Amino acid sequence: MKIGKMAEKTGLSENTLRYYEKKGLIRVKRDRYQRRIYSEQDIAWVQFIQRLKDMGMLLRDIHRYAELRYQGDSTLVERMTMLQHHREYVLAQQRKWQEHLAKLDKKIDIYRHKLI
Repeated sequence: MKIGKMAEKTGLSENTLRYYEKKGLIRVKRDRYQRRIYSEQDIAWVQFIQRLKDMGMLLRDIHRYAELRYQGDSTLVERMTMLQHHREYVLAQQRKWQEHLAKLDKKIDIYRHKLI
């Protein structure tokens, strides 16, 4: 599929897809006219990249993960380790936000009691 369709399917702009390619996050096949040709696997990969970004993974770490992915199955252990470390980060962030939410709820309860 061409870049416009890829943008539509992933919800990312064509410029973002080109940026991802320029930064080495995705490797896109080209046709004989040098137009980008995306596959269904590319859709899944770009969606995974987006999830990593949404979970707070740094672009340099996503880039490293992408490099390893393109090297093949010999890098599975290193990729799994990266994801395990990032999982710990996500859990720590989740705990932090739960603490913030609890403090916010306490403040709201204070105001509620003053209004009664």
